[in-house]
Amino acid sequence: MPRPHSRRITNHPLDRNVEGGPTPERRSRGIVERVERPIADEQGRPSRPYRAIDTLGAMERRGSITSGMRQAGEDFRARFTIAQLDPLRAPDLSRPRERGASRFTADEPGMRIEGAREAVWRAIQAVGGPASPAGSCLWNVVGWERSLKEWALGQGWGGRRVSQEAASGILIAALGALEMHFGLKRDCDIRIS
Repeated sequence: MPRPHSRRITNHPLDRNVEGGPTPERRSRGIVERVERPIADEQGRPSRPYRAIDTLGAMERRGSITSGMRQAGEDFRARFTIAQLDPLRAPDLSRPRERGASRFTADEPGMRIEGAREAVWRAIQAVGGPASPAGSCLWNVVGWERSLKEWALGQGWGGRRVSQEAASGILIAALGALEMHFGLKRDCDIRIS
């Protein structure tokens, strides 16, 4: 089923019928491009050298965000993934649950997940908290990897909907604050001219 109002790029180099390339269904879901080098699979053979361009990558290419802001977003996404905060997940059935005190040690997954959850919580607090526009945008767009448009359509503050342009600005501001929080940008000029 095609996405409503999806933007289809015409005359893209991948629109040609490439043997072993992305299917037309995959190409209709967003930009897919060939990587510079083949990617090795688990046996060392070259695999299908294609990748999807995510929101952060597209914004960096357009010049909307800096490479530091993209890196901050990628770091947040990595911590979010480790923290297992995705809404669709299954419990780890390989480990039985025990009642009482936690029996995890520092090198077991339980402590790693809790550490990542704490890092995600501190990052969300640094941009204004989970109820703020920036916190909500980071959680949904960067963490859950929803599109900006999808997030904007579901949001509203003060009885007003959020436009796509405003959503983009909210994400840019959140990534800037996240870049400062993670210490990726140290030389900030705060003078008012």
